[in-house]
Order: sequence, then C-alpha cells, then structure tokens
Amino acid sequence: MTPIPLTFTDKLQEFNDCSESHKSAIDEITKEFEINTDKLKKISEHFRNEMNKGLEKHGQTVAMVPSYVTGIPTGKEVGTFLALDLGGTNLRMCQVNLEGDGKVSVRQQKYKVSDSLKNGEARHLFDYLADCVDKFLSEFNISSSAEDKLKLGFTFSFPVDQTAINKGSLIYWTKGYTAPGAVGKDVVFMLQDSLNRKVVPVEVTALVNDTVGTLLAHAYKHSNTLLGVILGTGTNGAYFEKISNIKKLKSFSSNADHMVINIEWGAFDNERKVLPLTMFDNKLDRKSNNPRKQALEKFISGMYLGEIARNVLLNLIDRTLLFDGFSSKDLNNQYYFETEYMSTIEADDTNTLEKTKRILEESLNLPSTTLTDRQIVKRVCQLVGLRAARLSAAALSAVISQCNVPESGCNIGIDGSLFLFYPSFKERIKRALKECLGPNADKIELDLAPDGSGVGAALAAMLSA
Repeated sequence: MTPIPLTFTDKLQEFNDCSESHKSAIDEITKEFEINTDKLKKISEHFRNEMNKGLEKHGQTVAMVPSYVTGIPTGKEVGTFLALDLGGTNLRMCQVNLEGDGKVSVRQQKYKVSDSLKNGEARHLFDYLADCVDKFLSEFNISSSAEDKLKLGFTFSFPVDQTAINKGSLIYWTKGYTAPGAVGKDVVFMLQDSLNRKVVPVEVTALVNDTVGTLLAHAYKHSNTLLGVILGTGTNGAYFEKISNIKKLKSFSSNADHMVINIEWGAFDNERKVLPLTMFDNKLDRKSNNPRKQALEKFISGMYLGEIARNVLLNLIDRTLLFDGFSSKDLNNQYYFETEYMSTIEADDTNTLEKTKRILEESLNLPSTTLTDRQIVKRVCQLVGLRAARLSAAALSAVISQCNVPESGCNIGIDGSLFLFYPSFKERIKRALKECLGPNADKIELDLAPDGSGVGAALAAMLSA
C-alpha cells in the first residue's frame, strides 16, 4: 500500500498498511484541515484589515479594546501590589513584589471556580472573588487599613468595553461562563462592591485583560516586547499600538505615544469569510453555548481542540473506518476527548503507539484498538493541532506587520497550556511565521511568559497610581 501523502509542512503520522477506503477518507480529512501558505497569508491579511476596522470604530468583530494603559514598563519599577486573576477554571490571587532590574517575586494562591459559580448569578461569583481576596490576605498575614487600602490590579480575561484604566463593562462571557447579571455591567464596580460589603481593605485600581497583563509583565523583563499572547483554554493577544492610529479615541488626550490594545482576536471571522470551516467545526459550533461567536478561538484554543478531534473520530466510526465501527459511552460524550489526550497522543513515539492505546482503551473505554486505529487517531490529532498552530501564526504575523517590525524583530511573550505543553506547538508557529514573513521571522522571539497575567495586573495597578 502506498503511504498516504503528506500535504502539510509537518511530519504527520504515516501508516503501515490500510485499505483504499481508509486511505481515501484520511486523504479527504487531511485536505480539509490543510492551510497552505497562500491561504495562511490571506487569513493574515484579512486579520489585519479587521484590526484596522476595530481601531476606527467601536462595535467591530475584532473589538480592538483600548486598555487605557499608556505606560510601558522599563524594568526599573519597584513596589508591592496585589493582583487578582480570573481566567478559566481557576482564580489566582497574588502579592507581587517588583524588585527592579526586571526581577519580581510572587506569593500566590489558586482557588477553584465551580460550574455553579460560572453559571449562577454574577453577584455570587463576585462575592466569591472577594472572599478569596480576604482569605488570601489572612493566609499570608497581609494587613492594611480602611484609610490606606491595598492597591489591586484585576485581570479579567473576558471581552470588556473598557472606558478607563479602572472601568470596563462585560460585553459577553466566554470560556464556559454564563453568569447572568454581569453583561453590560462594570466588572470593577461589581468587584469593589463585593469587597466593600465584606469590609476587605482593598481598592481595585486597574482592570486588565490577561493578554494585557502578559504583555506588561514580559515588557518588564524584555524591552523589545511587542505582543502578549494567551494560547491556553482560550486565546487572545494584546500589543502596543500608536495612539494616533486609534481613530475611535477621538476625545482621548495623553502625552504618551502608545497604548496597549486588547485585540479580542477570539471573535475574528465570526462572519465566516476566511477561516477554513469543516463540518467538524460546524458541529462543535452548533452545540457550543455561544454559537456563531468566538470563531477563531474555536479553531485554536485548548477548550475546543479535543472536541474537534472527537467529532472527526466519531465520523470515521460512523463510516466503520475506525474501531470496527464501535464507539464507547465516554467517547460519545461531548468534550470527553480532552486536548490533554491529544498532547499525549502527539508525543507518543512508541512503535505500537502504546500511550495512545492506553488513552483509548483505559481512559475512553474502547473495547480494543488496532495499530491502524491508533495511527489514524494520531493523524487526526496532528491535523487539528497543526491547524491550530498555523492559525495562531496568522494572527501573530498580522500584528507584527501592523506594527512594521518584521525587519527589526521583536519579542512575543506567550502564556497558556497549549504553548507550554502541546508538542511542537511553538515550532509549528515559527515555521508558519516564516511562510508569512520570510527570513525576518528569524528575528521574532517567542518566549514563555509564565505568571504574566498576575505580574501584569500588578504593573497596571502601579502604572495607574
């Protein structure tokens, strides 16, 4: 049997032997997930056009939210500030000590956000945030007074319409949150109200998106930082834009030249003009809690990749091309094929794909699998993971081109589990950037930016003081 051709720029799982029907089906799926160089450039160009629309007018698909953070960290700042980071599953509370010379020390504690809090009344969620702040202060013996409140930067990783450094209304929830009573409300006011009612001596002085925080934290250590990016449960980016280019800020005056823009790129192409939608993506979107929203996020974030792969696997099962046509109760459940499984499967370099076998037969309770089954599953994971990395690169290249820095180079700080743990994700992004930017892509540094959202929120609190 002739090996299935590789149409990507990546080394994909090959097969020892398979039938013509297997070969035809896998070829077809491979082509659906392929994004060649021309398509990559087209997506990147459209992304940049959407960015400029968002800079011109409010209410655009790519919102380009002004952060009102106009200071750029120098690395010399010193002081101690609090940071509260609400992202996906966890809430993180930090005390950040800025030591100068780009050095920081952090004391932190994580708290679980239950599904009932994510989907219950928003007041209960914000009361829980205030309780966690209070608990943290007690645990670490941090004291203050009602007259001299501790300053806190609030990292809120959801789309907001921000009107000041410490004011911003929630546009809509993402990442599985639906808590009613928050959309259209000022989230800083809601948090401060909860803190005040519980008599917690803390003042919320800055509101930042997690990407804004990541950008500020990375810039504190690397002066040539252009972008802060999240590639994890969700995805987004923030960058330093010239204030003169932010046309929708007509009445804003500042002595500064630049402002941090929260791109909110998860919503890119909600209109479905350029992203390569497959029936597997459409199925995921229809059954999601936010249909026809967050289009790009559903292609490249950790919350969704496993579900896309699961949809492909079920399609092959229905065609009796996988597992002899049998599924399992676990594999039939939405979101049960986790992105973490994909990471393990992609990293499985054993001859018989034993790690893949354990996931399929022990974690997902499939009765038995053949080597060909496991090879097909690995190929599917590679296709979904590779497409996610290439689309991430399309977004990055658009921002880099927008800022006219391809020749001089820049540093990009990236946080999130996909970038940190997913096999070859960074390398795949770098290869795709080279396709978009040519040799200048070698001057783009992609660095891990751990704890960016917490340290960045503290920096924003300091810059707002």
